[in-house]
This record gives sequence, C-alpha cells and structure tokens, in this order.
Amino acid sequence: MSASSWGTGRAVARIPRVGGGGTSRSGQGAFGNMCRGGRMFAPTKIWRKWHRRINLNQRRFAVCSALAASAVPALVMARGHVIDEVPEIPLVLEDSIEGTKKTSAAQEILASVGALEDVEKVIKSKKIRAGKGKARNRRYVKRRGPLVIYDSNQTDLQLGFRNIPGVELCCVDSLNLLQLAPGGHLGRFIIWSQSAVNKLDSIYRAEARKEIPCVLTNADLTRLINSDEIQSTLTPCKETPRVYQKKRNPLKSIDALEALNPYAAEVKRAEARAAEARKGKKDEILARQRAKAAARRKISDANQKFYEEASKQGDVCKDGFDV
Repeated sequence: MSASSWGTGRAVARIPRVGGGGTSRSGQGAFGNMCRGGRMFAPTKIWRKWHRRINLNQRRFAVCSALAASAVPALVMARGHVIDEVPEIPLVLEDSIEGTKKTSAAQEILASVGALEDVEKVIKSKKIRAGKGKARNRRYVKRRGPLVIYDSNQTDLQLGFRNIPGVELCCVDSLNLLQLAPGGHLGRFIIWSQSAVNKLDSIYRAEARKEIPCVLTNADLTRLINSDEIQSTLTPCKETPRVYQKKRNPLKSIDALEALNPYAAEVKRAEARAAEARKGKKDEILARQRAKAAARRKISDANQKFYEEASKQGDVCKDGFDV
C-alpha cells in the first residue's frame, strides 16, 4: 500500500493518505496510530524484558515444593479440584495405561479412578473471555483440570489424554512449574504413571546434582507448626483495629434522638402512630366526604332546575287583553 500526504491547502489533516481511486480506500488515512489499519501507538520492542532470571536452586526448590503440595489433599481441594471420588492423593497409575491411544479409553481410565468429575468441572466452566482478548485469538477461558505426568518412553499415553478438555501432560524429565502451580497457587491435581514416580529418585539424587533442597522427615505438620522453634520466629498476631460507630443524625434517626432526648423521641413515635392510624381511616373519611358532596350536588341540581322553571317568561298575550 502506497500513501503520501496531500500537504497543506486542502483543509484536511496532513496524515499520509492512500492514493488511487475507484474504491472507498482511496483518500483514507494510513500508517498512523489513529488510522484504520495503521500501526499501534508505541509498538512493543523485541528488547523488552520479558523474563526474569531465577537462580537454579530456587527453581528446583519451587518445583519440589509444588510436587510436595500436590500430595496434600487439603491444598488440592482448596485449589478447586474435584477429588471426592479419588481413592488416594498422590494418584499413581500402573504402566498399563501406556498403550492408551484412544481418547475414549483415557476417559474410561479417568472415570475408573474418580478423576472424570474434575474434567466435567472444566467443561462446565468454559465461557467467553471478558476482555479484548476475544478479538486476539483468546476467546474462551476455562479452569484447569488434572495434570498427567509420564515417562519419556510413554508416547502412546500422550495420544490418549491430549484431547481431553482441561487435561495437561508433562514429561517427568522436564517438569514445568507453570503447570505444577498455575497462577502461583500450589496444589495441582496430578496423575502419575508408575514409571514417572520411580524416575523421581533418579532425577533428584546427589549424584545427579539435583538433590532436593530439604526433605521432610516428620509428616506431623501440626506439631511442626506449633513447635517453639517456628512459633518464636513468626510475626506476632496483629490486633483487630478498633471499629468506631458511625455517627447518626438525631433528626433522622429516632434511636439517636432517644439517646439525647427520650421525651422528644416518644413524641415523635406518638406522631408516627397517629399518622399511621389516620392513614388507616383515610378510606372511611373519603367515603363520608364524597357522600356529603353527592348530597349537596343533588340539592344544588334541584335548586337550579326549580330556578330555571320559575324564571321562564310566559306568553301574556296569548288570550288577548280582555279579562
């Protein structure tokens, strides 16, 4: 597309305009951020800092923490996963699922272990995005389902589980923290294959220089949290801030008026009761007044009729003047 400014003297802006004729596009502005089909304002640059470097040990610590949190049923349920029918957490399946190439077979496996309810939750949660992402190829959003972790040689398993909504797959050799803890929230529902679980020992060992930063030897978390060593380093509990009552206007609130002047409050209540009583007798009073008005109107009509009859002028010359 070629476009050039028309310059001055035509009473139009000096934005570049499309040349040619015979179409509605000719003469329209081009290239500017205010023009249709033009560039965006302040376009993003390739040298923007998109990522932040994190130390390798910190990344490994985070991955191990996410794996440990996925074994706590309370954290998994708090994250929103439906695991009421799941027999145990973490959920480890036999390597016989390796031959699963069909999606229907994968669904049967999930249903047999009680994990299909979490997938149904994902299907029901699908909705249209609430922002401009609708026009940027991100039209729909949905919740996260279970994460299937497999071994590198289990290629058939990927074919069966990859088309189930909400189900994600991850190789145990390249665990992704964004999948283990989406949004920074621990407790992802993970379905392990037996080979993947067995391979964790070989991945996180001292010889591989990937040993786990800290290993929990005591599973009694309540005892650990309430121990003197941990409680002594915690921030003391903050006191609840004092809540002040909102000042009420005694001219509008009877309760506030009663605190200042009980007699005036009682007078106001008596007036309210009298007004309520008058309101109940309003229909009776109106009916009585309307009956009186109808009677007066009837008398007035009779008087008016008598006056009209009496005021008529008779024909005095009808019989002549002779008596």
